[in-house]
Amino acid sequence: MILFAISIFGIIYLQPSYAQTKKTNLKPEPPTTRILFIFDCSQSMAANWVSDKKINIARKFLIHTIDSLEKTKYTQMALRVYGHQSPVPPQDCSDTKLEVPFAEGNAPKIRQKLRYLVPRGTTPIANSLAQSANDFPQCDNCRNIVILITDGIEKCDGDPCAISTELQKKGIFLEPFIIGIGLDPDFKETFECVGKLYNADDENRFQEVLNVVITEVLNSTTAQINLLDQDGYPSETNLAMSFYDANSGQLKSNYIHTINNRGKPDTIILDPLIEYRMVVHSLPKVVVNNIRVFKGKHNIIAADTPQGILNVKTTGSRYKNLKFLIRKSNDTQTINMQTVDSQERYLIGSYDLEIPVLPRINVKDVIIKQSVTTTVSVPVPGIITILMTNPGYCSIYVERTNELEWVYNVNPDIKHETIVLQPGTYRIIYRPKYAKNIYYTSEKRVIIKSGSSQSVKLN
Repeated sequence: MILFAISIFGIIYLQPSYAQTKKTNLKPEPPTTRILFIFDCSQSMAANWVSDKKINIARKFLIHTIDSLEKTKYTQMALRVYGHQSPVPPQDCSDTKLEVPFAEGNAPKIRQKLRYLVPRGTTPIANSLAQSANDFPQCDNCRNIVILITDGIEKCDGDPCAISTELQKKGIFLEPFIIGIGLDPDFKETFECVGKLYNADDENRFQEVLNVVITEVLNSTTAQINLLDQDGYPSETNLAMSFYDANSGQLKSNYIHTINNRGKPDTIILDPLIEYRMVVHSLPKVVVNNIRVFKGKHNIIAADTPQGILNVKTTGSRYKNLKFLIRKSNDTQTINMQTVDSQERYLIGSYDLEIPVLPRINVKDVIIKQSVTTTVSVPVPGIITILMTNPGYCSIYVERTNELEWVYNVNPDIKHETIVLQPGTYRIIYRPKYAKNIYYTSEKRVIIKSGSSQSVKLN
């Protein structure tokens, strides 16, 4: 029995429109697809199957595949073999070796090695999968693929399921394809936890499945990202998007959404073997989980991102570069620190603003509507200069009905200070430092008007 397992470490890259490519010549470099063949050369591979020995059938089809891949651009291959160094008995569960590492033009070496393999040993599938993690050199633009060829199940008490799960989480490979020939039902259950299972009953089916697997390895597919407004129309754009491997959590690529020259959201190229998590970096962000794309089909991925615009407006230059906080209504998490007199887009909804002027302004339940600019105005402040004959303890409070609300503590080591205050009625409470009697406390009531400037003397 001969089994195949395959998995891919995928890369997403942007497909620019024709006009963009012609103008900027920034067509992305395709990733290199690196295929590691793990070949079973255990003793059982010497048994007959259909028209020949299993080892002969397996290497014949694999050599044909090597011949085809040798001429494929952006593709590299390597060969790991197990069960070929130590005869059984005894059982050598460390019998696995990278025979031909990744390199350009190494197809002749792989073919030569395959032709002279003699089945001898045991079947350390888990150990071979674990060792395969070290067979891929560092590469920033590669798809790492493992194709395992075996005629049986694990013989060394290893756990291929656990190894497969661990390496998938690390991003070494994705869910493997398991392709069996005349697979026993018990074997089927064993391999279902390792990856996606296929079964071939004869040589023709074996070759057909192998061709399908290789096609899936080399093919990508397109996806259109629709950022929807409140009416479900894909009119939102110019937002950054991040794509993650949903299984490993690894960040794959970042793009800024574009509507192309035909008025349609532009497309990206996705690997159909990866399950994605997409984060749209709107304010607040939108997350789309469990994204699957299908080969041979133009996929559409949608995210609800209806937006409006917020502007906190001031007059004059006294609040230049002031930043305010924005949160979802009744939520403590800060979404953004926005500069006053600037416009920013937010998802439609209700927000609370905290503007750090004196006294602090809190604006509740500001409604952001689709494609509408919501403006919040900050009153023009006034200026007060406090003049103290002697440094002392001085605080400023704003009158709120029958309560005083603290606003500011004046520096106790200086004799005068200028403070910008919002319009309102204030109380200034003061006591000189040298005075050791509480009755030296004094207070003054002042009214601050927009654009006004005044001084207060404290003795």
